[in-house]
Amino acid sequence: MAGAPDEVEAVPTEALSADDPFLLRFASGTSGKPKGVVHTHCGFPVKTALDLSICMDLQADDRFLWMSDMGWLVGPILVFGGLLAGATVVLAEGAPNDPQPDRLWRLVERHRVSYLGLAPKVARQSMLLDHEELGGLDLSSLRVITSTGEPWTPEAWMWTFERIGRRRIPLLNDSGGTEVGGILTGTVIHALKPCAFAGAVPGTGADVVNADGASVGPGVTGELVMRCPSIGLTRGLWQDRTRYLESYWSRLPNLWLHGDFASRDADGMWYVHGRSDDTLKIAGKRTGPSEIEALLMATGLLQDAAAIGIPDPVKGTAIVCLCVARDGVEPGSAVPALSAAVVAGLGGAFRPARVVLVDDLPRTRNGKMMRRVVRAAWQGDDPGDLSTLVNPQALQSIRAASGVA
Repeated sequence: MAGAPDEVEAVPTEALSADDPFLLRFASGTSGKPKGVVHTHCGFPVKTALDLSICMDLQADDRFLWMSDMGWLVGPILVFGGLLAGATVVLAEGAPNDPQPDRLWRLVERHRVSYLGLAPKVARQSMLLDHEELGGLDLSSLRVITSTGEPWTPEAWMWTFERIGRRRIPLLNDSGGTEVGGILTGTVIHALKPCAFAGAVPGTGADVVNADGASVGPGVTGELVMRCPSIGLTRGLWQDRTRYLESYWSRLPNLWLHGDFASRDADGMWYVHGRSDDTLKIAGKRTGPSEIEALLMATGLLQDAAAIGIPDPVKGTAIVCLCVARDGVEPGSAVPALSAAVVAGLGGAFRPARVVLVDDLPRTRNGKMMRRVVRAAWQGDDPGDLSTLVNPQALQSIRAASGVA
């Protein structure tokens, strides 16, 4: 800031309609070709203020850090939403774990960050750090931690709550999408449960429904939908209005379908279980890949994991688990232990057909797992659009492990 002026010259702004395009953002591409999402001058600012300030308590005196590029909706939310709230936005180029594995936490210490956003994958990476070195950092400036991007594993959530937050900082979960902003959220005035959301963002009419669009009760997994036309909804897809209607409005009458499986417990807490098109049905029983991946990660043997379903003549679908091992883990003992962990958690019907250790798993630039690409690489199929894939070399490792390279 040295030498920067204290004031800037006012520049006249042009008046625009509330529904004029404000932001064009392409979705992550985890479920197919990235969609060009159009947000408007009315919708995006109001929804961002609602999500960040009203629901998740971002305040004007906060220092706000969320390492993201502009290829993820979090990037525009950080810059636009942070400044809209009057907060100080902390920007850092590069990755949270490079050039030092603990770079993110050093940034928090150095710049006295009070409001931190992170993806669960960043927490899982940080769990590999030296406990003494991490404990030596001063993270006392933190007031709120929030997250989005993918489902948490219980171990990573508890590690972040206890090791980073010292059990005194609210760890808020937020879930939504490029097309709408937040749908489910945590707040600083509601109870916390590992991996859970306190409730629906006001104005979304969020619900969990069955295949017919009827609400389901506690403990039942169903499709996450919105019953209200949230102000944050995109007004369509760039030059592809038909795809927008087909993708979100055509499957259930008068409901906006998000594409995630969700549930509520008896206490009213919400949970997201991953993409509904990733759901695995094994011998008549249905589960999400995130449930299997959580069991794998809980062994402490892995850096990352992906569970996919492949055709099986008996079960209909069989499970293949592709895992990235921690340094020093012996494959010979790890594979049986990982398979046993899935059986112990879900039963014998879910015993993986294969557990394979690979070098890496394909992810988007914002860290989202591309399970459709994992499945295609394993089966030797065309992986489709890879424009958002950040690590294409991961496909070679998977193909080699499956024998289709």
